[in-house]
Amino acid sequence: MTAFLSPEWFSDLNERWAGGTVGPELEVDRHVVLEMRDAPAAGPHAVTLTLSRGRATVAPGDFLGAEVLLTLGYDDARSLVEGTLDSAAALRQGRIKVRGDVSALVPLASWLQTLVGAAGGDDGADTAD
Repeated sequence: MTAFLSPEWFSDLNERWAGGTVGPELEVDRHVVLEMRDAPAAGPHAVTLTLSRGRATVAPGDFLGAEVLLTLGYDDARSLVEGTLDSAAALRQGRIKVRGDVSALVPLASWLQTLVGAAGGDDGADTAD
């Protein structure tokens, strides 16, 4: 398995998602940025999830035109991807801060649930060597 946020992690995840539809058809592309306020200096500080026409891609960095910005700690981001942190509980506890068009998350909820589950498989390492 590849290390969370390593170049190989992005590549592997995008390859897995390229194999089929992961959510409903959207009329317009949607971008969600996960910003990790305490990410290791060697890796990306943010990840952009792009949802488009039944497909999803993830890329390092932030997209300035994102509809939603989710800010959380690096460990919480990794736990979300691993499936060991419930996003609803993290929101209630204030561990995830949401900025932007919160209503844009509603149609993306099923996407995000599917994608978070598909992103698992981290080996626990912080970054690739």
